[in-house]
Amino acid sequence: METFEGVRRLRLVGGNLALDFVNTRTGPPVGPPDGDVLTGYPELVAWAGYAGALTDAEVTRLHRLRHDDPDAARATYERSLRTRERLDEVFRALATGRNPSRSALAELRDDEADALAHAQLDRADSFVWTWRDDHTIARPLRPVVHAAIQLLTTGPLDRIKGCGGCRFVFTDESKNRSRRWCSMDDCGTSEKARRYVAARRTRASR
Repeated sequence: METFEGVRRLRLVGGNLALDFVNTRTGPPVGPPDGDVLTGYPELVAWAGYAGALTDAEVTRLHRLRHDDPDAARATYERSLRTRERLDEVFRALATGRNPSRSALAELRDDEADALAHAQLDRADSFVWTWRDDHTIARPLRPVVHAAIQLLTTGPLDRIKGCGGCRFVFTDESKNRSRRWCSMDDCGTSEKARRYVAARRTRASR
């Protein structure tokens, strides 16, 4: 039985679905990632359900579809990795005050056009795009791409930051825009402990 514990242990701290998708790779703030929870299409579907992009019924349906069409599932998984690479490039550039490449933005534009081609407008408080009638195997990617475009077009872009302790990116919703860590329970606590140890060593050496 598939449990996807690696997916469920992942912290959803990005404040945006697209940023949480970028954060499916782990590692230090600088340099290449050293871990990845998206190891196949089943994990992609599990993550989308965990992150709230899919309902339980959609998760069940997609797991059934990937057994029926493993080649399409594999192609969608490979596409998801390319999409994540583009999102990583775009949002990591913005987090460090740089402009994303025009090619990455153009590819995201094309991804959004494809996503909206499978969407419909449903009324909530206002009209929103939904994919409740999209039963294709690429369904997990549609809301991720749309969330990225929404963040890029409505912002605030100056609140996109990178964690000081790991490679995660997030939107800083603090009032004074002083958030430095993906989570105070993890990277923030680790940094405080490191500083405490360093301070004790400094005092002991005097």
